[in-house]
Amino acid sequence: MTSRPRKAMVLGAGLGMRMRPLTDDRPKPLVKLRGRTLIDHVLDRLKAAGIETVIVNAHYRADQLEQHVLGRNDLEIRISDEREKLLDTGGGVAKALASFGDAPFLIHNVDSIWLDGQAPTLERLMASWDDAHMDSLLLLAPVTNCIGYSGPGDFVMKPDGRLQRRGELQQAPFVFAGVSVAHPRLFADSPEGAFSINRLWDAAIGGKRLHGLRHDGVWMHVGSPEALAEAELRLTSDG
Repeated sequence: MTSRPRKAMVLGAGLGMRMRPLTDDRPKPLVKLRGRTLIDHVLDRLKAAGIETVIVNAHYRADQLEQHVLGRNDLEIRISDEREKLLDTGGGVAKALASFGDAPFLIHNVDSIWLDGQAPTLERLMASWDDAHMDSLLLLAPVTNCIGYSGPGDFVMKPDGRLQRRGELQQAPFVFAGVSVAHPRLFADSPEGAFSINRLWDAAIGGKRLHGLRHDGVWMHVGSPEALAEAELRLTSDG
C-alpha cells in the first residue's frame, strides 16, 4: 500500500551567494517575494498539502532562520543544525533522516516557486508516488516553461516516467523543479558527510527507480535578484 507523505525536509542551509546583495544580511530563505519570505511561501504550500512536520536545515545566519520558522504555530517545525558544517543537499537530508522513520517524505528547495496547473502540484506529486517501483519521484519542469532558468535541462523522461540524465545530449526537455518525494531507502548506501543528492539519484537511475512527474504550470527558480524580480512580475500579473 502506498503511503502519503506527512513530513517534509526544506533545504534552507545554502549560502545564497547568487542572491547577493539581498543575502548580505539575511539567509536566502528570508528574502521576500511579494512581501512574504521564500520559506513562508514553501511552508504555506506544505501546510495546504497536508504536511504536518517539517525539518528545516540551517547554516548561514542560522539564528535568523531558526527564530523565524519557529515563530509559526501551524506546523511542527524542527531545525537540523548545520552551523558547524554545510552538508550539501544529500548530506543535509541524510543528517535528518531519522526524523522520517520508514515512510516517504517530501524534499523541497527553498527557492522553488510555481503556479499550479489544473490541480495543486504537491497533490499531483504525492498522488503519483508508487512505493513499489520508486525510490524517488521528482517534479520536472519543461525547460520551455520556466522563469529564472536558462540551462540545458537535466533529464529525459521515458513514457513510464522513468528518468535518464541528459548525458551527451545538448538539450534535455526537463529540469528538476526543486521538489521531490523520497523514500528513506534512497539513502541506504549514502556516504558520510557532505554530498549531493545527485549521487543517490544516479544510483536510483541505475536501479530503474528514479521517476519524474511533469509540472503542468509555470515553474520559477528564484535563485538570483534578477530571477526574483521576474517571479515578482509574473506572480503580480497572475493576480
